[in-house]
Amino acid sequence: MTEAFLYFLWQFQYFDHTALITTEGETVQVLHPGFRNPNAGPDFLNARLLINDVEWAGNVEAHTRASDWVAHRHGYDRAYDNVILHLVWTDDRPALDPLRPMTSRPTRSDGSLLPTLELQARTAPDLLSRYNALTAAPDQIPCAGQFRAVEPLRITSMLDKALLQRLERKAADVRAMYETTQDWEETVYRLLAMNFGFKINTDPMAQLSRAVPLKTLLKHRNSIRQVEAMLFGCSGLLDEVAQPDGYVDELRREYRFLGAKFGLIDNQLPPHVWKWGRLRPANFPTLRLAQFARLVSNHGSLFSLFVGIDDAPAILKKLQVTPSEYWADHYRFGVATNKAAPVLGMASATNILINTVAPLLAAYAHHRDRSEYMDRAIGLLEQLPAEKNTITDHWETLGLGIRTAFDSQASIELFNAFCTPKKCLSCQIGASLVGAR
Repeated sequence: MTEAFLYFLWQFQYFDHTALITTEGETVQVLHPGFRNPNAGPDFLNARLLINDVEWAGNVEAHTRASDWVAHRHGYDRAYDNVILHLVWTDDRPALDPLRPMTSRPTRSDGSLLPTLELQARTAPDLLSRYNALTAAPDQIPCAGQFRAVEPLRITSMLDKALLQRLERKAADVRAMYETTQDWEETVYRLLAMNFGFKINTDPMAQLSRAVPLKTLLKHRNSIRQVEAMLFGCSGLLDEVAQPDGYVDELRREYRFLGAKFGLIDNQLPPHVWKWGRLRPANFPTLRLAQFARLVSNHGSLFSLFVGIDDAPAILKKLQVTPSEYWADHYRFGVATNKAAPVLGMASATNILINTVAPLLAAYAHHRDRSEYMDRAIGLLEQLPAEKNTITDHWETLGLGIRTAFDSQASIELFNAFCTPKKCLSCQIGASLVGAR
């Protein structure tokens, strides 16, 4: 038994309402159960109840045991003063002492008594059995064995919810970054730099974007060599080149001047922060930095590139940049190769649209209070092909059709935020299976 199951019972009113009375003998009628509170404080807000024929409006707090009210010290917390019902699975309080009638009864901070409603005897045993079976399932997706029996409309509705939750969460990170920079151009630049780390080198790319501000690069954007010099120099990667060639020597000369001019040298990263292990050459940090330098140099406004254009193919085309000529036959400094180093590929450009542009549009929708930017974020994901990974593979084996990035992003969120922590009752799919009659 968990509080999550108790929330489920109350939210959907899955219990026997016949002659509903509190543990103190007061009659109860539920006019509205209230709304689940995802934040700190009482579990349900704005409920409406008739208790002994008197209408009450307020909050509901749920515990598996009645004694938890006292154990959690809610009676001393004024945030719980507006609780009108204590909902419990079992009343484990000791028998009332007639000489001390208040010792085990839940009270608010002002000493007023709180009605308690026990649900254990009012809950159908098969409901709890289905819940226990679901959460005890050994599969990575707890409902895997029953998934094909779920109504498609419920699955679609849950995927919509999961996708919006994922966008909102990522948008919150973007807004937090904007609060730091107070500049949308700088925010986009930092987001893009992190994305160019492609997970393995996300952290050093984030550090580098803070060490070399966008405004500094844009002052020299007409010279790709100078942009490269500042990025490569501050990355620390120039310091570990054992056999420098003419290109490396030129970057070092430029960096000595520009690094001193803009105070970059004090913020230089140590070379060891960059990761190379098990990376394909196309993902080497040197090549990714060269591609990033070209993209910054090509566009005076990265923000306008992502927010001012609503055509996914057009953005993808602009993202597929070719780095400077040195990188046509190099993946790292001083080591020539016969294989041509690729431009930023379609898969990488698509990754940027999914992980940088869509969250940016969602964040900007909140910033400007304009829902059309959120619609564009969703529309963008619907235009892009689905990602392919172990999570989407799991879902596809269960028959979930994953065709677009909307589908893959939703299925990833569903897996990570609901399936893995087994929050089945917060998922419309799991809740429908437990509540099936």
